Amino acid sequence: MTSSLVTTLLIPAEDFADGGQANGRALAFLAHQHLGNVFGTVYDASTIAILWFAGASAMAGMLNLIPRYLPRYGMAPEWARAVRPLVLVLTATAFLITRIFDADVDAQGGAYATGVLVLMTSASVAVTLACRRDGQRRLTAAFGAVTLVFVYTTPDNVVERPDGLKIGLCFIAAIMGVSLLSRLRRVFELRTTEVTLDATSRVFLRDCARRTIRLVANHPDARDRAEYADKVRQLRLDHDLPNDPDVIFVEVTVRDPSDFEASLRVRGEVLHDHYRVITLESSSVPNALAALTLHVRDVSGVVPHVYFEWTEGNPALHFLRFLLFGQGEVAPVTREVLRRAEPERHRRPHVHVG
Repeated sequence: MTSSLVTTLLIPAEDFADGGQANGRALAFLAHQHLGNVFGTVYDASTIAILWFAGASAMAGMLNLIPRYLPRYGMAPEWARAVRPLVLVLTATAFLITRIFDADVDAQGGAYATGVLVLMTSASVAVTLACRRDGQRRLTAAFGAVTLVFVYTTPDNVVERPDGLKIGLCFIAAIMGVSLLSRLRRVFELRTTEVTLDATSRVFLRDCARRTIRLVANHPDARDRAEYADKVRQLRLDHDLPNDPDVIFVEVTVRDPSDFEASLRVRGEVLHDHYRVITLESSSVPNALAALTLHVRDVSGVVPHVYFEWTEGNPALHFLRFLLFGQGEVAPVTREVLRRAEPERHRRPHVHVG
């Protein structure tokens, strides 16, 4: 505020205009005019250094944020976790932006101001909500007032200089488009970092490995005796199995479908003194089942069988549900994930759908 007051009072209006000596360098203009060229040159050098450090800080922030979030959500290729290629991509982007704006500070001013104001507005809203959650009433009121200032300032700046919003939206659209394509391309990966079986589930598999390992995918509802009895009865009718098939129910719970990769913690339990059930949590049901069956094959030495029911409804809508929520038409997606993960058919877990 002080620098704005000083430059407004000391610099003639014509020097602020486009092409004027103070346009884009008001403090440097005053430094050269009132404190001499030596001090002015030192000030120019320090300004360049500050801007360089600001750019380096922004680069460091991007290098910290992008590997932490985008690859985690499957919205960037794995090489985005590496520092060197990411530095090259960000540097090339910076050169591209400079070229698009023809290295014009005034042209980039609107985009810069809009980006900073949106960042500060979102940060002030986040801090206000955090204080409110912690019951800090005074801080909530104080940060709420700051938030209101930014909520007013940001739209006002956008209305006055809409180019910043347009440019920002273009970059957001480009990032979202590339991220969506990346996730679509990788949607049939196993997406599992490791599979860990507890002692009970290992006992289940060891017992079944003597005959045939039959895993039955089950959507947990009431989890009562009737649910599992009906499932076994339907399984026997659909696949012409023996009267009492030796099966293990598998129940996958989706917690956060936005996560792309996850480790599977498999827990076994016996329900209603008869039914063996293993449960796990994942970001996607088909990918988790595929990873589980491959792990079962590796630890038991037996190629397992996994059984599904067809899901009623539109296949396109079910595939969209799979992309967004990790559920949907599980059977064909599980089979496709297995096909890509295991090219040898005789070693691929058997998928049955009835």
